[in-house]
Amino acid sequence: MVKRSLQASLTGIQQAKRAFAFKGWTQENLAAEVNLKTRQPIWRFFSGRPVERHTFVEICLVLEVNWREIATNPPAEFLELEEYTQFSVLDIDILVQKVRSQRFDKIQDQCGILQLLNISHPVAIDDIYIDVNILEEIKSLQSLDISELQNFNSEKFDRFGLGEVDQKQISGMRAMETYFKLRVLGKPGIGKTTFLQHLAIQCNQGAFAANQVPIFITLKNFAQESKITNEFSLLKYIHQEFITSGISDPSVIETLLNAGRVLLLLDGMDEVLNQQSNPVLSEIRRFLDKYHKNQFVATCRTAVQRLRLRGFTDVEIAPFTSQQIGTFAEKWFVAFTKTNTQDGEAQSVDFIQKLDLPENWQFRQLMVTPLFLHLACWVFYGQEKFPTKRTDFYKQGLDLLLGKWDEARGIERDDIYRGFLLPQKLKLLSQIAAATFEQGQYFFEQRIVEQYISDYIQNLTNVPMDAESLQIETEAALKAIEAQHGLLAERARGIFSFSYLAFHEYFTARKIVASHNLQAFEQALEGLVSHITDPHWREVFLLTTTMLRSADSLVQMMKQQIDTLVAQDPYLQEFLTWASQKSRSIPTQPKDATVRAFYLALSRTPDVAPYFALASSLDQGMFLDAALDDLLVGCAVDESQDFAHMHACADALSNILGIVLDVGLYKSLQQLSDQIPNSDQNQQRFELWWQTNYSTWAKQLNITIANYRNINHQWHFSPEQEQVLQHYYDANKLLLDCLNSNCEVTPAIREEIEATLLLPIKELEDREWQ
Repeated sequence: MVKRSLQASLTGIQQAKRAFAFKGWTQENLAAEVNLKTRQPIWRFFSGRPVERHTFVEICLVLEVNWREIATNPPAEFLELEEYTQFSVLDIDILVQKVRSQRFDKIQDQCGILQLLNISHPVAIDDIYIDVNILEEIKSLQSLDISELQNFNSEKFDRFGLGEVDQKQISGMRAMETYFKLRVLGKPGIGKTTFLQHLAIQCNQGAFAANQVPIFITLKNFAQESKITNEFSLLKYIHQEFITSGISDPSVIETLLNAGRVLLLLDGMDEVLNQQSNPVLSEIRRFLDKYHKNQFVATCRTAVQRLRLRGFTDVEIAPFTSQQIGTFAEKWFVAFTKTNTQDGEAQSVDFIQKLDLPENWQFRQLMVTPLFLHLACWVFYGQEKFPTKRTDFYKQGLDLLLGKWDEARGIERDDIYRGFLLPQKLKLLSQIAAATFEQGQYFFEQRIVEQYISDYIQNLTNVPMDAESLQIETEAALKAIEAQHGLLAERARGIFSFSYLAFHEYFTARKIVASHNLQAFEQALEGLVSHITDPHWREVFLLTTTMLRSADSLVQMMKQQIDTLVAQDPYLQEFLTWASQKSRSIPTQPKDATVRAFYLALSRTPDVAPYFALASSLDQGMFLDAALDDLLVGCAVDESQDFAHMHACADALSNILGIVLDVGLYKSLQQLSDQIPNSDQNQQRFELWWQTNYSTWAKQLNITIANYRNINHQWHFSPEQEQVLQHYYDANKLLLDCLNSNCEVTPAIREEIEATLLLPIKELEDREWQ
């Protein structure tokens, strides 16, 4: 018979005291960690006096020392192991299969169905689940210099620290085969619980771990029931679970556990309230140490890594790949389309095709988690398109992360933000976003974001706080934003960012729109407009425009800022005047700004002008100019021209003659066409003509087209002017995109802006006097 108490040896006491000193705790701290009401057992432990066996082992676990090395004459096994009936391997196999059979329906009901957000009926997990990938290397635990991260583009930003494309990944089932004790980490909504349910169903159906009994425990429920009974015992909790399946003999559970025949799945370590986390964690550790032969899997949000489990390997669920997104969408639409499988598959194809369009790349960056992908499928299912206003979709996503996701699953979080209501949380996030985005910081050090939070807390409360209390509040708020909402993510040790660039941009725009008074609002708009040529701010412009009740002031300020870009350069003004004159030579159909944009593009990028003309269904005169411009490029003097190339130019000129309506131009072009040697004649004659006549012929072609159509390639811009023009084009395109973003702009202002796009300053001034 093994005694029920243990005591530390002299050498064990010294080892334990060193571990205790390293922790930097008091005896009261250690007692709290072990879930003791008084510190007397701690005093007895360090005094070498007898301590209740389970308490002794728990103290050693918390101090991270081996209890057998600390105890005097440690027993070979615990008492309970000697009292159990010894089963043969064959008997155990029979018992496992019997229990699996009795528990089958319970596990299928507990883990086999999902209740998805906004969906009124349950769905079978096999109908929607797709295999997840696992990252064995957790970026947030690595140390990096922030300078290594600041030059990331948007795509690389969203992947970093969340599982880069080139980072090694393994399947979830491969991870189960590799690691016997596994803790699966992940951000909110990435599918941790669903993965655990899938494991339970696979085990239940014999597809995985067929010689084990699956037990699925939601730790939130375990904590709540244990609080009621005031006894935190996983063994008793499991016993109650087994009773519901008709298994009332407690020795059955312990026999399975002692034989290592249980697959224990512990879901939601982060979902236990703080005041209950210590006793729950202590019981888990005690249970793991006692029944260490079994296979264990636990889930936890990445941000709550402090809840460590000894002997467990931490891995992280990777974001969805493009292939996984396609597979999920197909399963989703097949599951929820009420007609037939073919219609569901067709709708999923339409979903993916539209998701991959350039204008939807902002949606695409959020679709790497099941939560947002489900939300996107649900929105698309009802509208057969993505929302015109991305802000509406972002708001739905943020509502989920800021509360509705936990609320839908009945999860209560600790009220860590002291006095923070939802509007105040949004305001804080907006301030952090705007301040960091303004400085071009997609990534920021922990001390920086803590300073923003600290400043906000001080402004929020009228009660003075000492420095230490303020620091505690600040750290708690940061951890809450990361752990509860997943809106901030620790991408590397001590380096944070918003979890998605889309949310960083959204909160930045929200800060501009929510300015508290007229003067602050105007200053915010002026600050935004100062970034009109910075491509990083493009999405912030679009979001701000759609979020404003009236975007009149913003689009007018954008137009003024754009015009000033080229106002001081006489040569660029001459260029714009020429384009305006050309636009007035086109009869009617296209808008003047469209015609001006066409000719500005034609003079700078002649090689793509014909495609521009065709794609835009332009006026015949514009199409003719595009074709002539292409001819000028093709027939430019080039020493490498050969017979075949000249023959192609002759064919192009012949085709152009078929659309020329001006008699004088037709006659001049026909004369030039007649001068080209006939293609049936020999190459020797062509080479002679090339050497003696081609240069003059090409110059005459330029002069003819310039005289009749006023287009040529004589604009010579400096590199600086080319850059200014590019900024000018991009800014005008951004302004148009803002006007077309379903924003609130009065018709008169919209018409005035569209009519005056790309005009030189003189014509703008003349319009003001009219």
